[in-house]
Amino acid sequence: MRNIIEANYGHLFEKELITEIIEVGTLKDVPKGSEMMQIGQYIKSMPLLLDGAVKIMREDEDGFELLLYYIEKGETCSMTLNCCLNQKRSEIKAVAEKDTELVMIPIQKMEEWMAKYRSWRNFVLDSYNERMNELLDVIDVIAFKKMDERLLDYLKNKLKFTEDKIIKSTHQDIAYDLHTSRVVISRLLKTLEKKGNIILHRNSVEVVNID
Repeated sequence: MRNIIEANYGHLFEKELITEIIEVGTLKDVPKGSEMMQIGQYIKSMPLLLDGAVKIMREDEDGFELLLYYIEKGETCSMTLNCCLNQKRSEIKAVAEKDTELVMIPIQKMEEWMAKYRSWRNFVLDSYNERMNELLDVIDVIAFKKMDERLLDYLKNKLKFTEDKIIKSTHQDIAYDLHTSRVVISRLLKTLEKKGNIILHRNSVEVVNID
C-alpha cells in the first residue's frame, strides 16, 4: 500500500502522516458504475483516491440528478469531508466513473490530523477551495451558458476518463447529468454529428473534434 499512497500523496504529506494513513486506512476497489455514496446516509470514513475517478452529483425531490464535479486520483471530496466533520447525512451521491481504487480514512482521525499535521490541514483547506471554485463554475454554466455549450463542456470533461475518445454513455445518461431531457440531448448530439464533431454509436459517443 505504501508505494501507491506515496505515488499519489507523497508530495503533499509528511512521511509520518503517510505511515498513519497506511496503519488506519482500508483499501477499497470500486467497479465502474457502482454507487459509492447515497444521499441521506451517514459517512463514517473519507476517501483518498489512488486510481480512477468518481462522479459527484446532487439530486432534487423528483429524482433528477445534476453533475457537480469529478474527483480524480490524488484528491478527495470536500462535501464528504464536511459530512464527516459535522457528522451530517450526505447531501450528495457518488458514483465510480471508472474502475476506482481508494483508501478509506476513519472520521475520528480527521480532526486529530488537522491539529497534528500542517500538510493535512492544507490538503483539507485546498480541497474545500478547489471544490468551491468548481461549484461556482457549475452555477455559471447553468446560469449563463446555453445547453449546447454545456454539452460541449460535458463531453470535454468526460474525455479525461477515456483513452480511445469513446464516451460510453447513453443519451439518457447525459441528460441526467445535465439535468435536462433526453430529447434535447439527442437533438444536440445529432447537430454535433452533422458538424463532424462526433460520431454517434449505440450507447456511446465517439469524439472526433470538439476543441
